[in-house]
Order: sequence, then C-alpha cells, then structure tokens
Amino acid sequence: MEERSRILIADDNMTNVELLEIYLAEIDCEIAVAVDGQDTLDKVAEFKPHLILLDIMMPKLNGFEVCHTLKTSAETSGIMILMVTALNELGDIERAVQAGCDDFLSKPVNKLELLKRVENMLRLRSVTDEVERLRMYIESIEASSGPQ
Repeated sequence: MEERSRILIADDNMTNVELLEIYLAEIDCEIAVAVDGQDTLDKVAEFKPHLILLDIMMPKLNGFEVCHTLKTSAETSGIMILMVTALNELGDIERAVQAGCDDFLSKPVNKLELLKRVENMLRLRSVTDEVERLRMYIESIEASSGPQ
C-alpha cells in the first residue's frame, strides 16, 4: 500500500491557503499549513512533506531563504518545492531557481495548472523514491554476494 502524499502549504495569507486547500481536495493527500518561514521549517521537521507549496513573501524567513535552507540540507533536499508567488519579475524567478526550487507558479493560481504541476511533482518524487530503493537493493545484493 502506497503512503498518501503529504503536502505542506506555506503562506501567511489565509485566503490563499483556503483556496489552495480547496483546489487540492481533488488529490488524495494529507495537507498541513505553515504561516511563516520559520513555521515552515518547523513543520517540515514534524510533518515530513513530499511537496511544499511555498509563498515567497512571508514573515520571519522569506520563501527564497526557506527553499535554500531545505535544499542545502541532506535530510530535506529531496522535498519537492513549488514556489507560488505574486512576484513574476524575471529576477524573482532567477532567485527562486538559484534557491533550488523545483518549479514555480504565479498568482492568481489557475486550478488546472496547479493540479497538473502537483500531480507531476508527486509522480516524479515517487519515481525518484523507487529508483533510490532499487539502488539500495542492488547495493545490498552486491555487498552480500561479495567478490567471486
């Protein structure tokens, strides 16, 4: 039985959070919410999300800082990050990519676009996890068989 996907919505605007929750209701997943950058890092540690919908403009730590922190840590670098932002200046997109985000979406969010990107990112994570499991399995077989 495959575990349900866990999605963390990180946004300080509750209207945005509620809208994203309504849109994501079509996906079989668990959802948690973080209200600022530090709360996002705390929730990642306890909720262990597969995907984060990360707003850029948040108090305490902005989305760029949160993304960079998560992507440079070995424990959290595999979490998929979809930046959702009202910013759509080229410089902001470049900063998001430099921070390590996997994809970005401009507000106002289009429901169909959000759902397809989330589904694709979760599928990619699943395939990546499977490849890692196979790699570990092969290594264990090679280690147990030893040199011939």
